[in-house]
Amino acid sequence: MSAVRKYDAEFELKRAHVDLLKHRETCQYAGIIMMGESSVVHDAKACKTAYTDGINKRYGAAFMETLTRPQIAGLVLHENFHVLLKHLPRHRDLMKKNARLANVAMDYVVNDMIHEIKDKSVVQLPPGALYHPMFAGWSVRQVYDYLEKDMEKNGGGGMGEGEPLDEHDFDAVEEMTPEELKEHDEKVQEAIHQGGMLAGKFGNKLPRQITDLMKPEINWAEVLRDFWTSAMRGYDEYTYARMNRRRLADDLYLPTMYSERIGRVVLAIDTSGSIGQEQLNLVASQIIQLCDTMPPDEIVVLWWDTEVRGKQVFTDSTYASLATLLKPAGGGGTRASCVSQYMNKHSMTADCVIVFTDGHIECDVDWKVTSPTLWLIDRHGHSNFKPPVGTQKVKVNK
Repeated sequence: MSAVRKYDAEFELKRAHVDLLKHRETCQYAGIIMMGESSVVHDAKACKTAYTDGINKRYGAAFMETLTRPQIAGLVLHENFHVLLKHLPRHRDLMKKNARLANVAMDYVVNDMIHEIKDKSVVQLPPGALYHPMFAGWSVRQVYDYLEKDMEKNGGGGMGEGEPLDEHDFDAVEEMTPEELKEHDEKVQEAIHQGGMLAGKFGNKLPRQITDLMKPEINWAEVLRDFWTSAMRGYDEYTYARMNRRRLADDLYLPTMYSERIGRVVLAIDTSGSIGQEQLNLVASQIIQLCDTMPPDEIVVLWWDTEVRGKQVFTDSTYASLATLLKPAGGGGTRASCVSQYMNKHSMTADCVIVFTDGHIECDVDWKVTSPTLWLIDRHGHSNFKPPVGTQKVKVNK
């Protein structure tokens, strides 16, 4: 009597990778599949189904054993699509607002992409995966907003009460420095463009969620949100509500550290030219939204033209009314270097600095501020403006 062959999860994972890499509908995702580390976790407590930290992918052996070969391929795509769409670094604010609902929204998005793959002999959604045709082509934020409003309207229940297929380990993303996040983003973006070229070669059509990431038009609100969250303070408290997942496989149940606040944010606003109330309201509304989920200790607004002409300080109690409390001062020429000089003169430190300007400023900005700095350039402003080394810019569009 021959012995029963023991289930080999590692073999099944490798076979799923091969199936996906050689199939014409999924070969364009090779760059993402090969990115990071993919491994099997044999401890069901450490990994019930699957999870990703935004880079690496982990698969529970016990769960895999319940799946068919196409369903394992679907599970692998599920984790890799979370990485491909940069769900973890892009949606940290939603996780802090409602982690379960954010996970549900992310799953609806990636499962729609998997469902659209025509060859079901190669890829299928695992049992219980959240899917609804209504969300075809939607972004995570569109799905999240719909689910949130639907639950508020109906007092809970509905599609927002579903259970995500996997878990998302945000701890690793939270620990990454801005430089590491930028490097990871560049790697993902390169894999996306390589996949786009491969898809074109085979005549495949990429999902809208991916083509949106390939557009040269930058979503300035997304950039601002990522910049804001990257300025979160170092972790200074421990909590057992979020276990250190990376140590569970070693039977070590350790807490993680967290902080949900930013220190001081400096918002330096150019008052010299084309920036009017409409543009100010646009930026202020985005900052108010960020303050709802990730409030800083204080926001210092500096009004400047050739010099800093005014200063306002806002704290928790005034964030909601920020747009109506702004009192512009100045209106002369333009010299962005004055912001750096003012901050150094007054020994003003900040967790991050956001400069809002029309971009018509001196070509050799003397910027000695060491804090991470984001330049928001008004849509009618000078698009060729080059920010000082070590800072970044994005153009503000409606």
